[in-house]
Amino acid sequence: MIGHDGRVVLVTGGAAGIGHACAVTFAAAGARVHVLDRDDPREPVTDVTYHRADLRDQASVDAVVGRIEATDGHLDVLVNNAGVSFVGDIEDGSEEQWHALWDLNVLGYVRATRAALPLLRRSAAASIINMSSCTAASGFRQRALYSATKGAIESMTRSMAADLVAEDICVNAVNPGTVDTPFMAELAARADDPEQRRREFDERQPTGRMVRPDEVALAALYLAHPAMRSSIGTVVTVDGGIAALHLTRA
Repeated sequence: MIGHDGRVVLVTGGAAGIGHACAVTFAAAGARVHVLDRDDPREPVTDVTYHRADLRDQASVDAVVGRIEATDGHLDVLVNNAGVSFVGDIEDGSEEQWHALWDLNVLGYVRATRAALPLLRRSAAASIINMSSCTAASGFRQRALYSATKGAIESMTRSMAADLVAEDICVNAVNPGTVDTPFMAELAARADDPEQRRREFDERQPTGRMVRPDEVALAALYLAHPAMRSSIGTVVTVDGGIAALHLTRA
């Protein structure tokens, strides 16, 4: 199996969490990694190029891709990862908040993909990886809005794959469970009993622990591998068994 040496990768939302893990993992595999994020990286990675940009602004995204074209000439992998969560049921959140989450979580992927496609078409083995969520396929309390956006990403992935397969651009998705990210740490810290809240996050997964960000990143690395040209329109699940296992006492 050949590696990712010399391949050019763009990760959106790579300043922290899953995106940061993707940047680390692809860089370790030999890729030239670019990160697009509206925030500065919490832990900068050597040999990763960071670009400040806002996925809610097409011109801002286009400018980043223009810089990648100037330095690298093409793009091999786009990891659409940037997004935010929202805690609440169907009655929670204003229309403005609902529109704002869709603008970033869904249209952010659209803007990044539109900007990147001309460079991806220059690659000998182009891949797009869309980061979805276990909430797209499994019902969770207090995640109505977030789940809706991730369900849209999963459906959009299949349609994108159908549209781009003739151009040999492979489009796939990764479906993580509850991932041990700074966001989840902050969410637990806001609870009356942070330790109990974290245990609840761990216990969602039949494995008894949250998914590590690097486990999700390895799934993206696998799907984007230049030898994996028959993985198209698929969703790789890294959820600690949430979707498949229903554990009961024997």
